[in-house]
Amino acid sequence: MLARAAAVLAVGVALSGCMGLDDLSEEPPKLSGKMIAEMSKKGMKPESPVLVRIFKQESELEVWKVNKSGQYALLKTYPICRWSGELGPKTKVGDRHAPEGFYHVSKGMLNPNSQFYVSFNLGYPNKLESALGYTGEALMVHGACSSSGCYAMTDQGVGEIYAVVAKALSSGQDRFQVQAYPFRMTAENMAEHRGDPNMSFWRTLKEGHDAFNLTHRQPKVSVCGGRYVFNREFEGGEPADPLAACPDISTQLEPQAMAQVEAEERKLDTALTSSIQSSSAMTAYSDGGMHPSFRALLKAQGAKRLAASISGTKYPISRPDAALADPFSGR
Repeated sequence: MLARAAAVLAVGVALSGCMGLDDLSEEPPKLSGKMIAEMSKKGMKPESPVLVRIFKQESELEVWKVNKSGQYALLKTYPICRWSGELGPKTKVGDRHAPEGFYHVSKGMLNPNSQFYVSFNLGYPNKLESALGYTGEALMVHGACSSSGCYAMTDQGVGEIYAVVAKALSSGQDRFQVQAYPFRMTAENMAEHRGDPNMSFWRTLKEGHDAFNLTHRQPKVSVCGGRYVFNREFEGGEPADPLAACPDISTQLEPQAMAQVEAEERKLDTALTSSIQSSSAMTAYSDGGMHPSFRALLKAQGAKRLAASISGTKYPISRPDAALADPFSGR
């Protein structure tokens, strides 16, 4: 039993980042030699642009960087220690939901002195969410394993992510895009949630997700007609009113890829109307999620020991009993 627990701990620490707690200081984290070497191996430069994708159900955060081809490539996937609420967009203060949507983070939204080690603000509510009357503030990606609407990483993990994005922003990138999704946007996953009231919204998110997957270039995000619109230029410039009908399109960006996005939409229609029963092992929902590596550690070590092993702050694991009650068991 002890050997198994030690093995699980090693996996969790390896997943969370290159740094140990002893490596963390009060100074803003810097790129490690190991990370710079990893970038070089993948044809990336420390100063090249960055993009972040978040997947709630899988509790994973991806960091992408532009490589020598001029396209984005995956640098590293990080396990999320804790997110709260349920699948679906955040709509109001107190719902505990972590945001879903498209966000853009500038240098001023980075906080090297966060109470949760270091953090960056997602910018919720964005232009669309504000127009829809959604409320909430200070929704972050931060350290420690405590969430009330945020995406909580280990201190080691968020320190490494912070160093990567800070370098890109200090090297000429004006802001980086964050794409936050309820789950990996496959037709199969969508079909498993076919009865969810958020399906129309998720179908819109999938358009942006697929556009990026097909091109490995950052999609241009506009808002009109009460929704996100991707890779389009409009007559008269960007739409001013997110809730008004979209203006006439002047240019379709990435036309071949967007044609494939439409083809994916047709595949999704078929999947959603299929009579095949869902194979999802989802059980009763409790509160948010936790990456399986951390759930195993929580079960083996308990909440206090896990909190102490992944963060130098004094914040406890948020709602540990809910974190153990995995609603996505079997996935």
